[in-house]
Amino acid sequence: MAKLEYIEVEPNVRLHITDFGEGRPIVLIPGWPFDDEMYEYQYKELTDNNFRVIGITLRGFGKSDKPYGSYGYDVHASDIKNILCKLEIENAILGGFSMGGAIAIRYVTLDNGAHVSKLALFGAAAPLWTQRIDFPYNLPTSTVDELIALNYRDRPQLLSNFAKIFSSTEGTLNEGIKSWLNRICLSASSYATAQCLIELRDTDLRGDLGKIAIPTMILHGKKDKICSFALAEQMQTGILNSHVISFENSGHSLFLEERQKFNSALIEFAKI
Repeated sequence: MAKLEYIEVEPNVRLHITDFGEGRPIVLIPGWPFDDEMYEYQYKELTDNNFRVIGITLRGFGKSDKPYGSYGYDVHASDIKNILCKLEIENAILGGFSMGGAIAIRYVTLDNGAHVSKLALFGAAAPLWTQRIDFPYNLPTSTVDELIALNYRDRPQLLSNFAKIFSSTEGTLNEGIKSWLNRICLSASSYATAQCLIELRDTDLRGDLGKIAIPTMILHGKKDKICSFALAEQMQTGILNSHVISFENSGHSLFLEERQKFNSALIEFAKI
């Protein structure tokens, strides 16, 4: 039977998925403002190791529908749940990158993490992406306000600025890879790009961390300029059954900068 490429999560809203391979499922959630294509260099290796890998493009991005309305983490988590229900997925490893990691955290706190038995977080934008009086980590909220304003004034410039700090250095990724990533980001809607920045700025997941009862692996670049390594340490402190694997030579794009280490760590965690 041919696998689905689009799944309707609510009337007139279809999300694009990549569904490759057979075996225990690994579900991958992209970060802002990417789509499921970002995991291109994970799909083959995961399927070669006898996993079924499912990449889900969030609403508003890539080939998924781009409706007007809420882009809160609860909405994205509900979309993921609808897809996993329709695909009859059980005992999955749920992985999320950057904002996708934050959404994955929210997902596993709903319905006791139905369909999912392990959590993997990649450079996750959690538990908070912006600073608070009692959380002196990562970006000030004013910086994100500037990003939102730039999105509506010159979105290509926003993405260009984002690309400059995506990796450990500007020259870490070659021009072909950077061009490919930029094309993916441009396929997002301006509205979704801004709405998700608002959610990243405002959402506090510290209360969610203590609700996570499944084994959790945290992969994080030591040179990350978008989600600082301090966030990984905060997640490890808050999630009881968790461990951190640091990527000494990576910025935010650890899945590309140290691809083999990233893929091997995910495969090993999924096989346990």
